[in-house]
Amino acid sequence: MKIHEYQGKELLKKFGVPVPRGFVARSPEEAYDAAKELATPVVVVKAQIHAGGRGKGGGVKLAKSPEEAREIAAGMLGMNLVTHQTGPEGREVRVLLVEEGLPIDKEFYLGIVLDRASGRPVFMASAAGGMDIEEVAAKTPELIMKETVDPAVGFRAFQARKLAFGLGIPTALIAQAVKFMQALYTAYEQMDASLMEINPFLLTKDDRLIALDAKVNFDDNAMFRHKEFLELRDLNEEEPLEIEASKFDLNYIKLDGNIACMVNGAGLAMATMDIIKLAGGEPANFLDVGGGASQERVEAAFRILLADPNVHAVLINIFGGIVRCDMVARGVVEAARKLGIEVPVVVRLEGTNVEEGQRVIRESGLNFTVANGMKDAADKVVALAA
Repeated sequence: MKIHEYQGKELLKKFGVPVPRGFVARSPEEAYDAAKELATPVVVVKAQIHAGGRGKGGGVKLAKSPEEAREIAAGMLGMNLVTHQTGPEGREVRVLLVEEGLPIDKEFYLGIVLDRASGRPVFMASAAGGMDIEEVAAKTPELIMKETVDPAVGFRAFQARKLAFGLGIPTALIAQAVKFMQALYTAYEQMDASLMEINPFLLTKDDRLIALDAKVNFDDNAMFRHKEFLELRDLNEEEPLEIEASKFDLNYIKLDGNIACMVNGAGLAMATMDIIKLAGGEPANFLDVGGGASQERVEAAFRILLADPNVHAVLINIFGGIVRCDMVARGVVEAARKLGIEVPVVVRLEGTNVEEGQRVIRESGLNFTVANGMKDAADKVVALAA
């Protein structure tokens, strides 16, 4: 689950991470009031969307007076902000963060993620702050320092000092940097975050270290421990079909193609999308009904797939292990009858009760194509989609 910058900063502040003074604004008048309250020579008006690269897209601007802040807010609120992370469709700006302007000396990057290869968190730091870290990683990976954290002992002070010296932070501020980094790691650990980025991590001309930006993502699997975070979710920033899928514990990701995929298991989903591409088609989505899919969940999945107007054909690729093929087949048939589908559907079933599942599909009287194997399924669905 993703949250906005202003929400992330409010949470980090509770852990002792220094952040700029700022106020949320949802109207030009609130932006004016915020700038007046901050009373600094310059304020920064920042669009709040779940994407990076806002500055390049016109989503971060400086105002030298409350009146200018109001004017900027009027132009920014309601705009469709396009960045390299939103895609060409962009995101509508509904909320702004108005912050005090700070005397910038140097900008750094800090980040914490889970390294799945080692199964441990890794704390990253780079002197190339304020830039797209993906670009730094691709072109100059040597500029990114990493410290792997042992969860049993946590992020140690010597590791923080190593990163601080590597960044070139002045010696007099090393203790301040260590305190900042350890507070950041404590927040990452205690909030069950899956990602925490401070870009830029700012050194001011008056020798303060501040989180000028904050990107915080939560691990969905740990949300049962943090029910209070659920109210931070902004449904306006998510695909409507992904929201609907989450109600049924379905994993759904919208893509750009025209062939919908219903599968059980992430590995099979990836393989299904790969073989569709190999056959010359384009997947419209990634939908995983899970290993223990009930008939109701299969019906919900089918309804979500068909709600996408870009879908020209559906491939149902199920391996019956925990879930039975006949149960999936009945769910698909029932959903198809309720929804009155008009697009072609290719069904490939393997595993538990596959013969019964195929019989249910064939005797349904609906326009289903039964495939034998993944390659046959992919070839048939690509041809039908075209």
